Amino acid sequence: MLFTGNMEPLFGVLLGLILAVASSAENNCTCVPNKWMVCANKWMVCAQDASGNCTCMLVGSNHKVDCSTLTSKCSLMKAEMMPLKEKRFQGHPCGLLDNDGIYNPDCKDSGIFKARQCNQTDTCWCVNTAGVRRTKKGGKSLSCGELVRTSWIYIELKHKKRSRAFDVPEVANALKQMFQSHKLHPKYIAAIKYDSPLIQIGLNRNDSEKSRCDIDIADVAYYFEKDIKDDSVFHSNSTLTVSVNRDALDIEKLQIYYIAEKPPEFCMRHLVSGISAVVAVVILSAGFGITVLVVLKWLRTRK
Repeated sequence: MLFTGNMEPLFGVLLGLILAVASSAENNCTCVPNKWMVCANKWMVCAQDASGNCTCMLVGSNHKVDCSTLTSKCSLMKAEMMPLKEKRFQGHPCGLLDNDGIYNPDCKDSGIFKARQCNQTDTCWCVNTAGVRRTKKGGKSLSCGELVRTSWIYIELKHKKRSRAFDVPEVANALKQMFQSHKLHPKYIAAIKYDSPLIQIGLNRNDSEKSRCDIDIADVAYYFEKDIKDDSVFHSNSTLTVSVNRDALDIEKLQIYYIAEKPPEFCMRHLVSGISAVVAVVILSAGFGITVLVVLKWLRTRK
């Protein structure tokens, strides 16, 4: 009886701890990741619903995270802007306005960008499927029409100087594995070229080859950019090191070019104005030439 009596207080404390943990678990949960899950990112909040199912949402929206695929670039940008947006209303009203690099985007329910984006000053512009501005900025009356598809992405990397260049096939293999870790099908990797210290990557998306489950190259490029800049979306990769045969690939420069099916409108305006200038010069030159010929002919007739 003495043994039983001493154990009763300990059993009561243990039972209390179990109940406390169970109560806490009703409101918080985590999605246990596996090799097919790519949603365990730092912008995700998970909670159990009334049925006990674990549901994960992106910060700042009602967008449910689909753990079978990458979260879209538009949805991620919106989640990333939430803490910045809170800071802006705490005394920085103009800190992030008119920024082409990162902005608080308008996304469709599917997670893709809306063709027209606007900021808090009623300034609007048109974007492509990668969320990159393709027109001059205007007012609320700006009409964008269709969302122009991004079909090509060129990535240029430059690593730090080293005494010996990497092996070309090993560089290509390391980068292919990195893209495939984000579930990009190898068929969309058009080329990987390496001429130390420059690395060039081409991603090509052909809708005739793309299935419903394939990852968008613009989303993959966004994840890739964050990985290279040590700002990975995933908790476990926050200090990601890109390596080639266990040798760190120290990237010191990164540039990404998004090529859409239709050229940016401001580029077309420059092209049109350039062509107009050339035509004007040709017309003036032709007119001057004709005038000279007429004067010479008139001088000959006077002799």
